[in-house]
Amino acid sequence: MIELVRRIIDTQGRLPVTAQNLSPDSDLYEAGLTSFAAIQIMLALEEALGLEFPDHMLRRQNFASINSILACLRQLERKAA
Repeated sequence: MIELVRRIIDTQGRLPVTAQNLSPDSDLYEAGLTSFAAIQIMLALEEALGLEFPDHMLRRQNFASINSILACLRQLERKAA
């Protein structure tokens, strides 16, 4: 799952560095992520995984790092199971 998240960050995040060069805890906003790019990442994840982020998960901190995105995805997978 982490590789999918990294791939989507690379294609949608518009960061000056690749996601492979970021640790899972690196702050994506400090790396250059914008709010618009965070939404693009969310939409790409929804399409790739066939899920939907509920409104309460649409918070800046949930897209602040690879690990925070993965934590949201794990929660969504548990709810879907």
